[in-house]
Amino acid sequence: MMALAGAGGGSGFGQRTAPPRAPVPPSRARRLLGTVEQRLARHWPRLMAPVERWFAKVDLAPDLAEDIGSARWFRGFGTMLGLGAAAVAMWPDFAPLQAAPLTVLDEAAQAELRVQGIRPLALGADNGRHMTATSAVIPLAAAPERPSIDLSATLGAGDSFPRMLQRAGLASTDIVRIIDLVGGQVKPGAIPEGTRFAIRLGARSSPAQPRPLEQLSFRPRFDLALDIRRSGGGLVLATNAIAVDSSPVRIRGIVGASLYRSARAAGAPPSAVQDYLRTVDEHMAFEEIAPGDEFDLVFANRRAGTGEQQAGDLLYAGVVRAGKPVLQLLRWGNDGAFYSPQGMAEGAQETTGFLGAPVNGRITSGYGARRHPILGYVRMHAGIDFAASWGAPVYAATDGRVSFAGWHGGHGNYVRLDHGGGIGTGYGHMSRIAVAPGISVRRGQVIGYVGSTGLSTGPHLHYEMYRGGQTVNPMSMTSIVQRAAVDPAQLAAFRAKLAQITAIGTKTLR
Repeated sequence: MMALAGAGGGSGFGQRTAPPRAPVPPSRARRLLGTVEQRLARHWPRLMAPVERWFAKVDLAPDLAEDIGSARWFRGFGTMLGLGAAAVAMWPDFAPLQAAPLTVLDEAAQAELRVQGIRPLALGADNGRHMTATSAVIPLAAAPERPSIDLSATLGAGDSFPRMLQRAGLASTDIVRIIDLVGGQVKPGAIPEGTRFAIRLGARSSPAQPRPLEQLSFRPRFDLALDIRRSGGGLVLATNAIAVDSSPVRIRGIVGASLYRSARAAGAPPSAVQDYLRTVDEHMAFEEIAPGDEFDLVFANRRAGTGEQQAGDLLYAGVVRAGKPVLQLLRWGNDGAFYSPQGMAEGAQETTGFLGAPVNGRITSGYGARRHPILGYVRMHAGIDFAASWGAPVYAATDGRVSFAGWHGGHGNYVRLDHGGGIGTGYGHMSRIAVAPGISVRRGQVIGYVGSTGLSTGPHLHYEMYRGGQTVNPMSMTSIVQRAAVDPAQLAAFRAKLAQITAIGTKTLR
């Protein structure tokens, strides 16, 4: 029993491990092959040396751009042709696989292909085995239509109300009736872009007829909702006037790393924040607004009774620092511009008069000290000289009133204009004067003609500019800002409106 268990190699009791087997000696053929491999490896370099020298001498692949037409070139050309022919001969043959025709498949295989095909999609089903059509499925022609269809449409840019209804599938008679009903409340062409319409179409009497309209609801205005329903075989209109609160909203907050993000985080709508930033930028550099300052804005807001809100125009923009306003801008006037209290006190209306050239000519002498060409000594030249031909017209640089017109010593025939705000201009050495003292002139109006009167060596125009009674370089000024007189009643109304706006309680829109 012990010997039998040891020789069996089973899993019973008394199993013993077999002793290791002795290595099998290599055969004579294997020993001979090993000897040949060793000798070949030892003598291979010496055997291949003549072959390598021959290939190096023959040069089967020379550069075909050199020695064109020589025997070496033709040898390389033959190598290229041979390699090309070998490549073409070994080119693989890709034959398209032919699918087995359905006629050779059995009925089960054909049913499987139909399941995995697109046929179920034509029957209104999804694709896949679980949606396979059977004999229990009702044919498509016998399936009943849905009793009603709910649609949602939007009036796009450049679109019209009738075309939108036509694309939604409404009948022509329903469209004409709808336009008649809606026209009593709002013009169809005045319905704003982006208006959304809720449409319900009913069941049609025959497949050839369009579905009749059951209900059409939309809001042509923020304060008006229209509802058209079918009743008693016809369409009737029901209007719903929506109560709207138009109280302005004021939002204040601390400026953080970004003024825009801080205002948006406080609840201001994007349109109001953009108007605020644009308005402040016209009167104050953003670099002057530091974190820790406060932004203050008031905008028109409409809140409907249904809960919707609509932000309107910006009414007030302010910046507060250390509890004191550093910028206050209020929308004022019919032009919708923003004014500060300081600007209203100085003059609410500003007109800018741009200075034009007084004559067609080039500058020959600038402003400053120079040697006088007639007197012979250095003295102040209080203007600039323009070279021009005799009799050339002289124009008013901008709007003004003639304060002097006549002979003026060394200036000869001289005209002086008063432009307001302490600004004046002078025109000398003219041959003839075309205006009289006290009259008003417009920019570009002819006031005289070029000459050489007074202390002058030739025809030219001496042009001067005054500020506060003192001469200044005419080239240093390009425009004249004038302010209209302040109306005390208008200024009082502005301050009252500003006080009313800044008294509005702070709100946060959510």
